[in-house]
Amino acid sequence: MQTSMIQTSRRQILAGSAAFGALSVVSVKAWAIADDGISRTAEAIHQEPTFKASRKRVYEALTDAKQFDQVSRMSEAMQSMAKETKPAEMRSEAGGAFSLFGGYVNGRQLELVPDQRIVQAWRSEGWKPGEYSIVRFVFTDEGSGTKIIFDHRGFPPSTAEHLAEGWKANYWTPLEKYLEQQPKSE
Repeated sequence: MQTSMIQTSRRQILAGSAAFGALSVVSVKAWAIADDGISRTAEAIHQEPTFKASRKRVYEALTDAKQFDQVSRMSEAMQSMAKETKPAEMRSEAGGAFSLFGGYVNGRQLELVPDQRIVQAWRSEGWKPGEYSIVRFVFTDEGSGTKIIFDHRGFPPSTAEHLAEGWKANYWTPLEKYLEQQPKSE
């Protein structure tokens, strides 16, 4: 009788060990994927607005403080703010700071390649201190106009929908209006 208990125990131990071994392999595999430091859930925004203006004209409207202030004043965000809201401030050299929409958005110009690319460290006022995202505007020809290939990454989780709508309402729509109202010789 004692022998059968030992055999049963051995079988149980062997079966348990096999099951545990299989679980540990799965767990190690799952752990390795989760612990590789790569976020599989990071949110990103990709948009491709087009404008009836040259790359030079679109680039200038986004990098010149006076022009961008006019663009921003046509945005939904600024329509709800006081008329005395401070104007856009923007340094148009790499490393230069910017403050837009009455200080609600601010950051630094990381890379400025005239008529080709803008890369910014960008943040909204309500984010945690030191929390910045990266926005990238790449300008390409689209017929006689310009397409911006736009990507925004690294923003706080669950803000993607709000930000995506904001880019349309506060950048692309007013920029289109501004370019139509303020034609400039190329």
